[in-house]
Amino acid sequence: MFDPRLDKLADVLVNYSTRVQPGENVLIEAFNIDNPLVKAIIGKVHQAGGNPFVNIRDQQVTREMLVNATQSQIETWTDFDAYQMSKMNAYIGIRGSNNLYELSDVPDDKMKLYSTVYNHKVHSSIRVNKTKWVVLRYPTPSMAQLASMSTEAFEKFYFDVCTMNYSMMDKKMDALVDLMNKTDQVRLVGPGTDLTFSIKDIPAIKCSGLRNIPDGEVYTAPVRDSVNGTISYNTPSPYNGFVFENVKLRFENGKIVEATSNDTERINKVFNTDEGARYVGEFAIGVNPHILHPMKDILFDEKIAGSIHFTPGQCYDTAYNGNSSGIHWDLVLIQRPEYGGGEIYFDGRLIRKDGIFVADELKDLNPEQLK
Repeated sequence: MFDPRLDKLADVLVNYSTRVQPGENVLIEAFNIDNPLVKAIIGKVHQAGGNPFVNIRDQQVTREMLVNATQSQIETWTDFDAYQMSKMNAYIGIRGSNNLYELSDVPDDKMKLYSTVYNHKVHSSIRVNKTKWVVLRYPTPSMAQLASMSTEAFEKFYFDVCTMNYSMMDKKMDALVDLMNKTDQVRLVGPGTDLTFSIKDIPAIKCSGLRNIPDGEVYTAPVRDSVNGTISYNTPSPYNGFVFENVKLRFENGKIVEATSNDTERINKVFNTDEGARYVGEFAIGVNPHILHPMKDILFDEKIAGSIHFTPGQCYDTAYNGNSSGIHWDLVLIQRPEYGGGEIYFDGRLIRKDGIFVADELKDLNPEQLK
């Protein structure tokens, strides 16, 4: 049965997020989802005059590939998919999982190899930097469970979030971009958190539906060696098939010198992936008014209204601070009162308190102004 919500979402992805032009090659990569959305996207790409290509992925198959993978196999796999990606002008990635923990028992050395070889070359180097791309999650029963919602209620929430008025959000983000571009010192304060760093001369980039769906953040990066202090994240975060909680990081001159969590040994293995994994590649402020609570899905959680994320690992070329890594892990801190509150200061000026912007020029980014 035709679902008009899928048609509307496909239209957002093709004609707003990636803005497909005649003759452009578009890779549609779908993980663990049914075909209707893929078919709707193919139709919209054709209508725009583009050339659609499709990869259908399955996490159970990926797990089987990785469990006994050799370095040679992963390198060949990487070269194959990197060549395909290099031929694309746009990429639409549709993520979905029937089991969040599907990769949890893949050996650590295999996951590290996959991150540092495959993901780094295919996605970080080519897809992120050389294509128009957008990534989204597709609503599955497992996502509804993580959000503690019925399947029907979650689907309504999902389509409301993913098809909101992103062009309005885009315009209202300009004030925050301008302020961040003028800022040197940032201070984050909250329970278990007192962190300082510089963002001087690193561009601020607005995310308003052109890269992620759902979207709603403005990001930059800290000057690589400028981070000092402690941050205590209050949002559970899945990574490589394990959900980390109570993550606390202490920084000295940009480097994570102490990391604890519900599995301290495991999290330090992540940060030992390479040298850049203990430095930060992104600082972002979340503003999506429809996303208020964590659901153990980073694409949603990093956009939570009243949140920030402070990301160990690879930086983006668009907000370049020189950090290179095989990981990019968006760890989220919510600063609204029900999560403990907190403040953001720019050059000593309070700009957001308890998740609400108090600076006059930023008040249009508060939830009631974006709905």
